[in-house]
Amino acid sequence: MAETGEHAPAAPFDGTEKPAYWDAAVAHLVKRDRILKKLIPQHPEVHLLTRDEPFVTLARAIIGQQISTRAAADALWERCLGACGRRVTPGAVGRLGLAGLRAAGLSQRKSEYLVDLAAHFQERRVHPAQWEQMDDEAVIGELTAIRGIGRWTAEMFLIFNLRRPDILPLDDPGLLRAISLHYFSGEPVSRFEAREVAQAWKPWCTVATWYLWRSL
Repeated sequence: MAETGEHAPAAPFDGTEKPAYWDAAVAHLVKRDRILKKLIPQHPEVHLLTRDEPFVTLARAIIGQQISTRAAADALWERCLGACGRRVTPGAVGRLGLAGLRAAGLSQRKSEYLVDLAAHFQERRVHPAQWEQMDDEAVIGELTAIRGIGRWTAEMFLIFNLRRPDILPLDDPGLLRAISLHYFSGEPVSRFEAREVAQAWKPWCTVATWYLWRSL
């Protein structure tokens, strides 16, 4: 995955605005990739949105791990919301502790992960105010130092929270499935093959990935 440390910090947005780079990325992808040239026009007037504040995004990602349905993940998140007084913050999670999170229905491991996440934020072992200015790999390094956050979760954070333009999440089964379907006639694809396909997308791998997810 390429780093994007040289891109300028994005202007403030409310989460619903189109990313400033989106139209340029679409123009590039339509010109360079025959599959995206067909797929992108099927999804007009839609674009990447931002999800929640950093702590909430990460907490929700941890809670949703290894849950097979969206409904089940949402139900568990609602229980966590209720236990936290309808606002999931580092302080609320810290006050609940392991016992409170377990009582809300979280597993021992997920409870431990959330407590560790809250401690990282409360003790300033992560620096969310600086993430906009840090390159991709530096942010990933901070995030993966937290228990329960692997590279895939960190890359999803870069895409959906920081809206970085050139993230290629090769561990994402949806992306690999879409590449298999559209570029290899449904045959399984390796990470190497997926990376080769994505060479034409740079420096807009996030946008290409987003449209391929939509195609599924």
